[in-house]
Amino acid sequence: MPRAQRVDIADHYYHVINRASARLTLFESKDDYGIFESVLVEAVEKYDMGLVAYCCMPNHFHFVLKPKNDGNLSKFMYWFSMTLTLRWHAIKKTTGSGHIFQGRYKSFLIQDDEHLLTVIRYVERNPLRAKLVTDLREWKYSSLFRRLKGNDKQKKLLTKADTTLPEDYILFVQIPLTPAELESARNSVNKGVPYGKEEWRDTMVDRFKLQATMRGKGRPKKCS
Repeated sequence: MPRAQRVDIADHYYHVINRASARLTLFESKDDYGIFESVLVEAVEKYDMGLVAYCCMPNHFHFVLKPKNDGNLSKFMYWFSMTLTLRWHAIKKTTGSGHIFQGRYKSFLIQDDEHLLTVIRYVERNPLRAKLVTDLREWKYSSLFRRLKGNDKQKKLLTKADTTLPEDYILFVQIPLTPAELESARNSVNKGVPYGKEEWRDTMVDRFKLQATMRGKGRPKKCS
């Protein structure tokens, strides 16, 4: 099966995810997560990347990104992944042991409306869905923690979304996604399908010449 085409155009929102190779647990200790976050900070500064949301999990990570220049998404992800791999091997004393991720990252476009808010919620709810915490505010390795408890410097890493976050944000994040939202979001993750209203999604498929399999039969259900 051919790979889905990549879109790497400035001023669009993207959900990006990558998973550990062979289901390896990459992040176990505070130091492990510290490496992830330090590399992320450097990558954001190096490429002037708009980081709207993120969540680091034991064996994968999610980003919601808004690059400011064409082609910067792939450059950012390449540098981030390679640098994190090198530093992870260094701290684990496994230098030269190869890739730590399963392959190239997955990414898909997000419409700048309530769909963007749904993806941010999907990303930041990961620790709760995985039963790593009972209260999302306890998970320190995500944008939610920075929004709520970070100092001014830590909060500055995050880019404000054009779609305004709800005023009672913590209540909003704690509300589970509906089955339709969850199915549609997961379909986008698995297939690289643009996530938004049907008309917008079809426009993106045509504009960026994405695979025809993203249309018609097998099209994800529209979120309510």
